[in-house]
Amino acid sequence: MGFYDDQMLPRFIDLALGRPMEPTRARVTTGLSGEVLEIGFGSGRNLPHLPPEVTRLLAVEPAAVGRRLAARRIAAAPIPVEFVGDDSQRLPVPDASVDHVLVTWTLCTIPDVDRALREARRVLRPGGTVHFVEHGRSPNHRVARRQERLTPLWRKVFGGCHLNRPVDKLIENAGFTLDTVQTYRMGGPELFSFAYEGIASK
Repeated sequence: MGFYDDQMLPRFIDLALGRPMEPTRARVTTGLSGEVLEIGFGSGRNLPHLPPEVTRLLAVEPAAVGRRLAARRIAAAPIPVEFVGDDSQRLPVPDASVDHVLVTWTLCTIPDVDRALREARRVLRPGGTVHFVEHGRSPNHRVARRQERLTPLWRKVFGGCHLNRPVDKLIENAGFTLDTVQTYRMGGPELFSFAYEGIASK
């Protein structure tokens, strides 16, 4: 990971996905309990929204600055937070060992997103769920074509982020059942802001 991706981009993301996204984070974390694995922990902005039923959080985060930005939130959290690696494509977590997986605005950046989702399924206990909110491919064909054209440049500027991933299909293809999924615009042009939010079960 280069200087920009490790040192600069996490600070920008912390601001861009900050206060305006707090209501979304509160919705996505509702219903979590027990041991939760968070892919793309970032600066820990989901921590204040975790329900009291959550007993421990296992965090996966590749950026050193993200982990440092999270220190204050970790210190204030009522539950233990343990960093368990920096690569969601190879989770150092036993099979069927966590109750839920949480992922917010992260699947767009993972190089092998299919492998990461299969890893998430592997570590979930039977009946466990993935709670997610992501931006991705628009169902509007004109917008989707523009997303396809722009994604190669966008990836270079925003840490590998893809504008064009069909999040619901990726989750289903990894072997999950989509229990709920909502799509909407987060605000701004649909090119960048088409969102998928929901819960998928193992």
